[in-house]
This record gives sequence, structure tokens and C-alpha cells, in this order.
Amino acid sequence: MNIEHLRTVLQDFHNDQLSLDETLDVLKLLPYEDLDFAKIDHHRMMRQGFPEVVFCLGKTVAQVVGIMERLAIHNPNILGTRATVEMYLGVKVVIPTAQYDDISKLIIIHRDKIKTDDTRVILVMTAGTSDLPAAEEAAITAEVMGNKVERIYDVGVAGIHRLFAQQERILQANVIIVAAGMEGALVSVVGGMVMKPVIALPTSIGYGASFGGIAALLGMLNSCAAGVSVVNIDNGFGAGRLASIINKMR
Repeated sequence: MNIEHLRTVLQDFHNDQLSLDETLDVLKLLPYEDLDFAKIDHHRMMRQGFPEVVFCLGKTVAQVVGIMERLAIHNPNILGTRATVEMYLGVKVVIPTAQYDDISKLIIIHRDKIKTDDTRVILVMTAGTSDLPAAEEAAITAEVMGNKVERIYDVGVAGIHRLFAQQERILQANVIIVAAGMEGALVSVVGGMVMKPVIALPTSIGYGASFGGIAALLGMLNSCAAGVSVVNIDNGFGAGRLASIINKMR
């Protein structure tokens, strides 16, 4: 969309030839910003309710800094996933409010504290402490997107009494994310306890035959509990984003 096209669209709206909704639909397709090494989608916030999230793995420090600096001009809240400390230190030079979470490896710019509905809680659970990196990626993602998040960690089926001791909190949640490696059994147990959506987050934690999370992934996909949805291995961001979308639906 060039300037003349945009001028025409706005003129048509001014002359009542386009409705407000029709005009917004056109504006949602405005072009990206081309940095040669990246094409930044500045209008994702309009289409999806949250800005483009930067997947930092495989990018150079300079590329991460360049992308996040441009995103920060238009958006108060930004996330960078799978980031290193070096990337964070580079980003912090140009965005002083940037923070880094060493567990989830997230770069977080959270300048607009979105008001949350505290009656609607996303509960993030793990089978073990080793599942924390994926779980925290999910939890922080959901928090930055404006949700109240609670955590229950290390309640795997090897000591299932730990899980049942949390039953009241589990039943009160609106959406539940369950992160588990090994055989992924915790998801089926939680899924059988509630009538709320359960998002299964398989992690790459486990010994050889877990195949880097494939055993947990397959176990979750084959869960006998109804109402369970599964994201990719270690995809905490995807789980947090999906939980946020569900939690905000009315």
C-alpha cells in the first residue's frame, strides 16, 4: 500500500464510501518495514492483538537489536524468545527498560501493564523442576499479554499426592498449561480432573528413550482425557499465547 492508495482509502472513509470496519480491514494489510535481513510486521498488533514476537535463536546480536529497536518504536510490550544474555545486553543499550529472564531465556519489554481480569486465571503446572524453562516461557508470555497467571510446579505423577493437594487451585483456573517431559503422563491426569481447556506442553526433558521430548509429545497426543490440546516440544511461547487467546474470549 503506497501513500496514494492510503489517501484514497481514507478519503473514501471520509466520504462514507467505506465503513469504519471496512477501512480497518484495509489498514490491517499495511506493509511491513524492510530491514533487508528482516521484514518487520508492525501491524500484527492490529490483526492479532499482540506485536510480532522475535524468535532470537539463529539470529546475530545485531539482528536481534535492530528488530527489537524498531518494534519498540510502535509497541510498548515486546518479547524476544530463545535469547542469550549477549542479545539482551545489546537490546538494553537501545531499550533501557528491557529485562531478561534467565530461566525462560526471554527478553521482555513490558512498558504497558495491561489491566488483567483477576477472576480469570491461567494456571501453569510442571511435572518436575526440570520443566521450568518451557513453563516459565509460557507463564511470562501470558503475563505480558495481560493475564493473571499462577504457578504450581513439581507435581508429577511419581508423587501424585503432591498434585491432589493442589486440587482446589486447579479447579479454579480458567485455562491450564501442563508442562511435562519423560512420558508426559501429568497431562492426562489433570485433563481428567477438570472441565477447562488444558494445553499440553511437552518438554525435551528425559533419558534416551524420551527422544528429546517425542515420547512426551506422543503420549500427550494420545491422551485419553478430553479437552486437551498439544503444542510443540518446548514451545512455551505457543502455549502461553494460546492460553491468553482462550482466557480473553467472552
